[in-house]
Amino acid sequence: MISLSLAEIASIVGGQQHDIPDPEARVTGPVVFDSREVRPGSLFAAFAGERVDGHDYAGRAVEAGAAAVLAARPVGVPAIVVDDVVAALGALARAVVGRLGTSVVGLTGSAGKTSTKDLIGQLLSRSGPTVCPVGNLNNEIGLPVTALRADADTKFLVLEMGARGIGHIRYLAELTPPRIGVVLNVGSAHIGEFGGREQIAQAKGELVEVLPTADEGGIAVLNADDPYVRAMASRTKARTVFFGESADAAVRAENVRLTALGQPSFTLHTPSGCSDVTMRLYGEHHVSNALAAAAVAHELGMPVDEIAAALSEAGTLSRWRMEVTERADGVTVVNDAYNANPESMRAALRALVAMGEASKTTGGRTWAVLGEMAELGGESLAEHDAVGRLVVRLNVSKLVAVGGREAAWLDMGAKNEGSWGEESVHVSDAQAAIDLLRSELRPGDVVLVKASRSVGLERVAAALLDDDGVKGGAATR
Repeated sequence: MISLSLAEIASIVGGQQHDIPDPEARVTGPVVFDSREVRPGSLFAAFAGERVDGHDYAGRAVEAGAAAVLAARPVGVPAIVVDDVVAALGALARAVVGRLGTSVVGLTGSAGKTSTKDLIGQLLSRSGPTVCPVGNLNNEIGLPVTALRADADTKFLVLEMGARGIGHIRYLAELTPPRIGVVLNVGSAHIGEFGGREQIAQAKGELVEVLPTADEGGIAVLNADDPYVRAMASRTKARTVFFGESADAAVRAENVRLTALGQPSFTLHTPSGCSDVTMRLYGEHHVSNALAAAAVAHELGMPVDEIAAALSEAGTLSRWRMEVTERADGVTVVNDAYNANPESMRAALRALVAMGEASKTTGGRTWAVLGEMAELGGESLAEHDAVGRLVVRLNVSKLVAVGGREAAWLDMGAKNEGSWGEESVHVSDAQAAIDLLRSELRPGDVVLVKASRSVGLERVAAALLDDDGVKGGAATR
């Protein structure tokens, strides 16, 4: 963050100074909301959560070097006290970003936001200092915390924007106004909360509505392959750039295929030329993510050959998203347990099948260890049943459905589609899945682990990689 005095910050956020001996003392470090991440000169934002109240850690934060605490009440150490810490954090981010000359890129979509954000960050960092979120800091707390990492040297600021209702993205976009807005897709994620795809499209499209006009340099980067996203072109005054596999997309992929390891390869076309890409990431769904990142990089002046090279070298930065690790005994574990929705589930299953093709010649099998896709509302039964049926249609060797009612629907779909018996099994929890896999896995098998974050299936992947006999012997592909 740019250096600001405590008095300046209090003025920006409309707060009162408490127990501050020197109002001219400066915040020179990052803004954090976890006291364990405090560095000398930090500003510690204290939030009162359902289980933990950050105000209780104010003293610890100052002892660790925080210049002050942004708080909702006096805490006995230097603090700027405000009525609403979340609103104050947003006001501070708005003020700081407003003082910088950085190019701001805003990104939203139902699926792929974090992976695409990571790709954009890796591409743009080749052209100058770039700040982008760590993990999926994409809400009213995470976005301003990310924005406040920017300083006078930052050339590009990439911000991921999530929403659980109408108006959320507009609020985030107005905190840190982007010049470039990217909309990836409109899918089923959170459909239970929104009520339908039309409502999701309304929410996601708020990003392009707040962009500057074309004359002011505003650019809307839209997925030409998604009709809901394509239609957003009529909702913006910014210049529109389409990406996708559609023939009229300015940034598009041709000759898309998967390597024997399940990694996407394609020819990247841009208005300034074309170049071949073979990615290190796994799954064909990353093609769309790569095109979105390429469109942003192209608009910010990166040559097409450099874009292609960067996409070919880019890796996974955020954990539990198609992390592929080969154990010492030849079992491959694909940890995609961070989150799940119907679109990402289908993409991950197709990637599993592609990865398993090479192992079939040596008797290797493909295992889909799947759990609930949350927040699907009235669509939940149909969507879980459909994923179960897709497992059979893709000829996955084994399905392990983990959890309660929704997992039973996965198992039911598979058995109804293929008259499966032992090929599909429903287990109660992660430990039961671990026990089953430990007894059944053999060299050459490929195991996909995927569910919504609330299910906690990352425990399964971690256990498979930590088993005695493979500790220290695993190699990430």
